[in-house]
Amino acid sequence: MNAASTIDRVSDALAARSRGATRSQFFFSGFIFATWGVHVPTVKAHYGIDEAQLGLAMLAGGFGALAGLSQAGRLIGRYGARSISALCGCFYALLLAGLLSMPDYASLLMLLAGFGLVTSVFDVAINTEAAQIELRSGKPLMSGMHGMFSLGGMAGAVSGSAALAAGFPPQWHLFAVAIVMAVGVALSASWMSPKPSATNTPPEPGFRLPHGALLILGVLAALGLIAEGAIYDWSVLYLQQELGSQQQQAALAYASFSGAMAAARFGGDAMRARFAPSVLLRWSALLAAASMSLVLITGQPWLALVGFAGVGVGFANVVPILFSASARVPGVEPARGIAAVSAAAYLGLMAGPPMIGLLARLGSLTAALYVVVLFALALAASARYANAR
Repeated sequence: MNAASTIDRVSDALAARSRGATRSQFFFSGFIFATWGVHVPTVKAHYGIDEAQLGLAMLAGGFGALAGLSQAGRLIGRYGARSISALCGCFYALLLAGLLSMPDYASLLMLLAGFGLVTSVFDVAINTEAAQIELRSGKPLMSGMHGMFSLGGMAGAVSGSAALAAGFPPQWHLFAVAIVMAVGVALSASWMSPKPSATNTPPEPGFRLPHGALLILGVLAALGLIAEGAIYDWSVLYLQQELGSQQQQAALAYASFSGAMAAARFGGDAMRARFAPSVLLRWSALLAAASMSLVLITGQPWLALVGFAGVGVGFANVVPILFSASARVPGVEPARGIAAVSAAAYLGLMAGPPMIGLLARLGSLTAALYVVVLFALALAASARYANAR
């Protein structure tokens, strides 16, 4: 009896340690991504490029992400989420240091392609681990995991704003964040669950485009991520360029969005347990559309910060709902389900930055960002498919 009790305590402790490590990885992922978001205007000015060229640079990251997603499920199935997250997460962090060190624009495109590749595989690895933890626990946990990503995003944006306000050289800031995040990712990975023992199940073939329920979930994820990604990539530049804010103040747009998203995600698991996915998705998307309209119609910096917070709440549970569903599709391994839906999402996400950049070049960034409203409304209209099986 005592031996069984001891085994249970050890098992619970290991599970808690794995949950904490995975939450930390989501936090680091958000922090790294926010640091890139804060320095989008810095990169634009450093290389002397316009919005369309900046959008093309983001497109290079999208192509890299697709290349990574095509192999993510196979790699994670072979080596385990812990090993892959350690390797790709460290590269993800360290590539930040090169953002302002490339000799020319072409080299920047190559770096961002690599950035997108390791980012996508890292994302699938930690989402796979989160999905497995959720399945083992028998209760919703995915929204809380993604809440840590948003909390990391808020912390990265606030610290980046503070560094800019203090006159800290951007290159030094990127270098410092790269080192700290790489160390954090490596340490956290060592506490994640080891790769499960091999089974007699024959290996699945390589990457395949999603179909059936996975295709539906992928299209919905694409709608959400195009809109969400637009905020990550363009909100800081919007406040600085369109509303005349200083860059350290403009960085608060990202912080407002990420902070509100984090708060909503930490309450998202309870919401997911109470409401059907389609209901939660519909009303969340409508809130995002209304909040983004407030940002663009008023054109006031303080109202924009409020509006970005509303957009964050609206998009908070889109990805957790869809990724959790993709990990539960019968007959599909969680890693491959998440990778397939992520690939479909990235196909849409790839088109987002250059689309907004091109529209901004033809008109204005303000007009281009109405794409966020459009896709949020499309997501709300299609929310019933979130219940697809």
